[in-house]
Amino acid sequence: MKFAACIEYDGTPFYGWQRLSHAPTVQEHVEQALSKVAAQPVSVVCAGRTDTGVHGIGQVIHFETTAQRPERGWLFGTNVNLPDGIAMRWIKPVADDFHARFSARSRRYRYIILNRAARPALLQKRVCWQHNPLDAEAMHEATQVLVGEQDFSSFRAAGCQARHAVREIIELQVQREQDYVYVDIVANAFLHHMVRNIVGSLLKVGAGERPIAWMTELLALRDRSVAGVTAPAAGLYFVHVNYPEAFGLPDTYTLPAFHL
Repeated sequence: MKFAACIEYDGTPFYGWQRLSHAPTVQEHVEQALSKVAAQPVSVVCAGRTDTGVHGIGQVIHFETTAQRPERGWLFGTNVNLPDGIAMRWIKPVADDFHARFSARSRRYRYIILNRAARPALLQKRVCWQHNPLDAEAMHEATQVLVGEQDFSSFRAAGCQARHAVREIIELQVQREQDYVYVDIVANAFLHHMVRNIVGSLLKVGAGERPIAWMTELLALRDRSVAGVTAPAAGLYFVHVNYPEAFGLPDTYTLPAFHL
């Protein structure tokens, strides 16, 4: 039987999603917890791998098992066996043709910037702190050239293993709420470090170090070396994955936000 499940995690203590032989990862703990409930080895496939320190609210996985357990049993049993910082939000049986990665139509991320003079204490691993004032409106205007199907080579990590750099950004918005600047991005798929590299360049626009038109230049140059630095992992949240309605998976999500 095949199941889909939604995993939430604080990425701070983990070396990303993907299982590693030398360091703790989210995938490792999820597979261990599911295997205990199933009383047999369980391996999972995720919708999108996240890096060290990146958080997940709506990471979707699928797995197959011959173990017979009620949905409530999978949910509570898995959560009992997961460490602090990782939790299963829901689990549903799915059709055999469902695939957490390849069935996805789009993925949504949110990047959170705390923009104030004082550094954060409680949120130091939850946000990207910028003490210089940022112009969120200029940042938003600069992002709009990125919407659509584009070659995002300028925002692609050097070690990215994707076959090509063409992706489609469906939605990209920047907005300020008091001391917080939120960057929301939805795309059919993402390159390695793509969101954090986009944000790194937007920070220069927001600080007035580069003009709004600079994002257009970066897109045309297709050269990672001329763009901004990679923004810190702490501010990035994997929020939601959208699938065709035929699979019957929950399609609601909550955007992370702070008001401290």
